[in-house]
Amino acid sequence: MPPPHTAWGDAPPQALAPDSAPLPEYGTGSLADLLPTLAAGMGVPGTTAAIPELTPADRNCVFLIDGLGWQQLRAHPEEAPFLTSLLGSSRGGTGRPITAGYPATTATSLASVGTGLPPGAHGLPGYTVRNPDTGELMNQLRWQPWSPPGAWQPYPTVFELARRAGVHAAQVSSPTFANTPLTKVALSGGTFVGKLSGEERMDAAAGQLAAADRALVYTYYAEVDGAGHRFGVDSDTWRGQLMYVDRLVQRLAEQLPPRSALYVTADHGMIDVPFDEDHRIDFDEDWELKAGVALLGGEGRARHVYAVPGAANDVLTCWREVLGEQFWVASRDEAIAAGWFGPAVDERVYPRLGDVVAAARDDVLLIASEREPRESAMVGNHGSMTPAEQLVPLLEVRS
Repeated sequence: MPPPHTAWGDAPPQALAPDSAPLPEYGTGSLADLLPTLAAGMGVPGTTAAIPELTPADRNCVFLIDGLGWQQLRAHPEEAPFLTSLLGSSRGGTGRPITAGYPATTATSLASVGTGLPPGAHGLPGYTVRNPDTGELMNQLRWQPWSPPGAWQPYPTVFELARRAGVHAAQVSSPTFANTPLTKVALSGGTFVGKLSGEERMDAAAGQLAAADRALVYTYYAEVDGAGHRFGVDSDTWRGQLMYVDRLVQRLAEQLPPRSALYVTADHGMIDVPFDEDHRIDFDEDWELKAGVALLGGEGRARHVYAVPGAANDVLTCWREVLGEQFWVASRDEAIAAGWFGPAVDERVYPRLGDVVAAARDDVLLIASEREPRESAMVGNHGSMTPAEQLVPLLEVRS
């Protein structure tokens, strides 16, 4: 692996071009395209079938498993026999990967799922981003500091569009998510059903599907992601979570009412990053990377960099020289032009993006040990545009 810094007097490394990054398949095969496709099949106005191979069904359920990437699932067939059986068409469905969207992180992906919009439109373009009204970093997963949800993300969710069209819409998740701002902006509309255990959620999701002739139901499980962050995506703990969620999917599949389709997907994949200086570059200890930077946003593999006034070009130049062989490093306008955040970026979203945006290509992490001690200690990480992070399963079971 190339060293993270170029020695004085050496020629600068050849930086990765922003338009060479492998883009998410916005409009044809991304998370933002899933619910609009299902809703369009139920005749919901204002939705479009962007994934045409999905056959319409009267009752649709999306089970989102946080952190279960396509590559990680394919690598563990023994732990997930039921999910692995869905990779083909043996059960009358299909199994293929779709892309998460950039960045491949939970808040961004859940907003893409629920609104049917790419990040440049829904406006949750990272783990932490600058709030232009306050100048502070805002954590969009925890919604800290608080900001008015309706102003931050003003578009209706697909669930709301479905409800208006007479479709029974429901979300089945942990009770702790019932009234969070992220739920409000990304997944609201219809009935929220709070259940603590995975088994209870599967049973409740099946019940919500059967509650009406036309239904759109969402359910969620978080702990595969948690195990990956803490212990890594090949740890015994992670494998145990995969075995458990495999049983949950089978439990739900076996309860599907007639004329139903179950879609199993995820919000992102994950990679394990070694704990050494070649793989973990510490922003808080690097005077070159810190020069001219007012705020460091995003996360270790998908950074938003906010420069002090007048320093954006210098920060871009420095970051390319230091990281350009390992990260795609772009100015805000270059990242937008390359389509990182979707085909367009709304005016309200534009200043939330970093003056410089950096996405990891190699198995490296740009940590911030002082500012982000908890995040910097994670084994498993995600956020960027590599296949291990971007590709998530789209598995189907029909009744």
